[in-house]
Amino acid sequence: MLLRVLVGFLLLTSAAHAKGERAGEFDYYVMALSWSPNWCALEGEAKGSPQCEEDHGWVLHGLWPQHHQGWPSFCPTSQPQPPRSLTNTMADIMGTSGLAWYQWKKHGVCSGLSARAYYDLSRKAYDSVVRPEVFRKLDRAVKLPASVVEDAFIKANPTLSRDMITITCRARHIQEARICLSKDLAPVPCGRDVSRDCQMKDALFEPID
Repeated sequence: MLLRVLVGFLLLTSAAHAKGERAGEFDYYVMALSWSPNWCALEGEAKGSPQCEEDHGWVLHGLWPQHHQGWPSFCPTSQPQPPRSLTNTMADIMGTSGLAWYQWKKHGVCSGLSARAYYDLSRKAYDSVVRPEVFRKLDRAVKLPASVVEDAFIKANPTLSRDMITITCRARHIQEARICLSKDLAPVPCGRDVSRDCQMKDALFEPID
């Protein structure tokens, strides 16, 4: 009886493992750019995040492997974990080394890349998109339609079309610009589950201090 239970357990755990998401198997990337002053106003300052002590504008929230429907996360990987010295190098565009570590742990492991290669690709993706300068010139908080943020990105990046970018909101604030990129980082149309544009006409946009 014990042998039968043990065999059943091994078969069950083996089947569950076989259903796990495999690193490197995905269709495209979603690059999420977060407006740092809004994140700081909503939660970062209350947490005492060092990100909020710097004059960040659009920071890289993450580069996420994506399926045409759904997304992988926490994939098993044989790649070694990134040392603190490596995650620290991403703080200039991600706000903190802690975010860089978490993005590797949840999303980077699904890329099929080493941590260093994933961070290098993330920086390349970040540098490939022009962040509209107009938002850095704000001297006070404003309310604006989320579509204005999308228009500004498209104007600054002529290769983007409306089906390749989506703007999200949170707690009545502009939250993120999410841009869909191929594995070679060329803009591509987003899947339906990514294309969920914020419809607010009066979303808050905080200025850089």
